[in-house]
Amino acid sequence: MNIRRIAALVWGLIVIVASNTIVMMPSASADSVTQRNISFTSSQQQIVNQLKTANVVYLGETHDRLSDRQQQLAIIQALYQHNSQLAIGMEMFQRPAQPLLDLYLAGKITAAELRKQSEFDKRWGFNWESYAPILEFAKAHRLPIIALNTPTEISRKAAKQGLESLTLTERQYIPPFDQIDRSNVKYQQMILGSYRQHAGIVSISSKSFDRFYTAQLLWDETMADRVANFTNQNPRHQTVVIAGSSHIIYGYGIPDRVRRRVASPKFTHKTVLLSPDNLLLQPQAADFIWDRER
Repeated sequence: MNIRRIAALVWGLIVIVASNTIVMMPSASADSVTQRNISFTSSQQQIVNQLKTANVVYLGETHDRLSDRQQQLAIIQALYQHNSQLAIGMEMFQRPAQPLLDLYLAGKITAAELRKQSEFDKRWGFNWESYAPILEFAKAHRLPIIALNTPTEISRKAAKQGLESLTLTERQYIPPFDQIDRSNVKYQQMILGSYRQHAGIVSISSKSFDRFYTAQLLWDETMADRVANFTNQNPRHQTVVIAGSSHIIYGYGIPDRVRRRVASPKFTHKTVLLSPDNLLLQPQAADFIWDRER
């Protein structure tokens, strides 16, 4: 398998666990990313129509590609027209930011205050302006936003020192250790390939890779736990999950781990990859590959 694309998709985790500094992406004006009335091509509309009946929809993005955010917003708008009981789960916000998101959605703090108090720029590292229209849409239509991600400090500590190093206080932000499923060998091999791109030739049994892989699983399981809990508690809602494609491709990261946790036997989900290339065009990579040709 050509692993260059996957390497790029998970590079953000390597940056987080290897350094206290996250490289910022260039800012863009809100006008350049809003475009709220994007029209779909016929193939895109067919995809949207099939997303309408899913309990959870995953939109896998490339974090520095602004067009992905435009398409996400357009899809969210279309799904909202079908079902106003919509929620948005965002990898971009870490779990401790949930009270701040709730305050923003209630109109009690501004977007600028949310950005500052959640330490968005430090903890996420990709430009705020590209996500702002999604937040604005949620606020305008009173849609819940779910902070999905593991706190940076916990991911970094787990990668460097192992899960056992986490304190009881830190563990409140993650699922129990026995829910961290390591059984998917294909996923492990995929992550190993990306890790080798940046760390050199390493063995799958090396301690450094094992901790890195554990941090990736911790990230996936935490986000899956949040999505599943919301779905179980709000069965009439449709949840749109915005996350990096590496957490969605083949269902290995978040989707399969949500399915494992959801109580309803009628639960359905759909995965969409918004930034296709030769690797991602493999039919089994997702339910849908978004056609970005216009």
